[in-house]
Amino acid sequence: MIEILGFIAAVLTTGAFLPQAWKTVRSKNTSGISLPMYCLLMIGLILWIIYGYMIDSKPIFYANVVTATFSAFILFYTLKNVIRSKDR
Repeated sequence: MIEILGFIAAVLTTGAFLPQAWKTVRSKNTSGISLPMYCLLMIGLILWIIYGYMIDSKPIFYANVVTATFSAFILFYTLKNVIRSKDR
């Protein structure tokens, strides 16, 4: 029962990133996205992935792998736009 609760929480919190990731990939517009925030978020997600693996918690591990994937897309486009704007 506790594992099911963890998976439900994982689906909801991970799913919350999907609209932003989809919008960013589709529009490639990251003007309102904070680069430092997403860098810190990615570090935190990587640590959660390691932690979930170490304690053998599937909900923590998989939720953070998926969230990190969505966040990586957003971070990639944000970095790309920052670099592009500095070249101008």
